[in-house]
Amino acid sequence: MFEIIPLNESHTASVYTIERSAHTHPWSESMIRDVNSRGACHHVMLVDDKVVGYFYAQNIVGEVTLLNIAVATESQGKGYGKTLTEFFLSMCEKAKAESAWLEVRESNKKAYQLYESVGFNELDRRVNYYPTDKGKEDAIIMSYLFF
Repeated sequence: MFEIIPLNESHTASVYTIERSAHTHPWSESMIRDVNSRGACHHVMLVDDKVVGYFYAQNIVGEVTLLNIAVATESQGKGYGKTLTEFFLSMCEKAKAESAWLEVRESNKKAYQLYESVGFNELDRRVNYYPTDKGKEDAIIMSYLFF
């Protein structure tokens, strides 16, 4: 059984551990620990009281941006990423958001397919935006409109 709850400072050590293992270019520890930034609506997914996933999001005047999302590598493939993404969209709807936004590395095909499967659409690209071990890659900008 799982639950998704607002992220608080007691979760940040677990989140940072997941962040470092799940992303090739992880956020800094100070970014992970900044849980009270403007418009913050960050959440964690707990399974048996253990953090297995999280997202960081920001709601600024009805436009919500999914800033970061990850699931622990040992918990991937169980549908937790899709559950977190659907929870994010539900949270946006409850907040009466007009739109939700995210960007994803072009090499992250699984994430792109997941976002597309829940209703996000590709709108644009930031060319050579993300660093890689071999140079740079595009950021794909995606949006979800609430009607």
